Amino acid sequence: MWCYRGGSISTEPRINDRIRVPEVRLVGPSGEQVGIVPLAKALELAQEYDLDLVEVAANARPPVCKLMDYGKFKYESAMKAREARKNQAHTVIKEMKLRPKIDPHDYDTKKGHVVRFLKQGDKVKITIMFRGREQSRPELGYRLLQRLASDVEDLGFIESNPKQDGRNMIMVLGPHKKKTEAMAEAREAQAARKAEAKANPGKSQNAAETDSVDEDIADEVETDEVETAEAPAEASAEA
Repeated sequence: MWCYRGGSISTEPRINDRIRVPEVRLVGPSGEQVGIVPLAKALELAQEYDLDLVEVAANARPPVCKLMDYGKFKYESAMKAREARKNQAHTVIKEMKLRPKIDPHDYDTKKGHVVRFLKQGDKVKITIMFRGREQSRPELGYRLLQRLASDVEDLGFIESNPKQDGRNMIMVLGPHKKKTEAMAEAREAQAARKAEAKANPGKSQNAAETDSVDEDIADEVETDEVETAEAPAEASAEA
């Protein structure tokens, strides 16, 4: 009777006694080529240097092994991967929804969100939602989109021109500043404020809150997904 015994496949290299070949091509601790030696001799040299014998090229014939401190190697690799993820920036599309006859206060609030997104180096998808008889007045939505694009032109540009999509009209704004640049500037500003706070212990609570926001921006490593910014209460539809 056939029986499946599945399990995860280890990606860790074989080390020391886990290596099961008669001979290996050995590389010394400093990268020098020792040559092809019996496995027993390689293990003996590893013990002599107080290091690990690590298989670095299992598909070679014979396999290539290196003498190294495997624990230190794993730690340094993990730190390099962490630093790479920290500096990695993914394109994120934020979304902001508006109504054709939006209240001035709501418009200012939503424009503030768009400004914040563009400063962070994110794209912003602007959606104008038409309801009822508003669908017969697409020019209202077009003018609103053009107004918003004009208000934030110093931070972003129109990447995708307004177009009708069913009951909605959509426009995409792209930031002038790249995501990596925005993250780097946020880290620099945060470091400067921390240095100032250290020099002046009487730092205000508001400044501390600003540091917290910038830290979130600087450490942001997001997956490629669309995030929707929830809209506050809209003005009522035209009667």
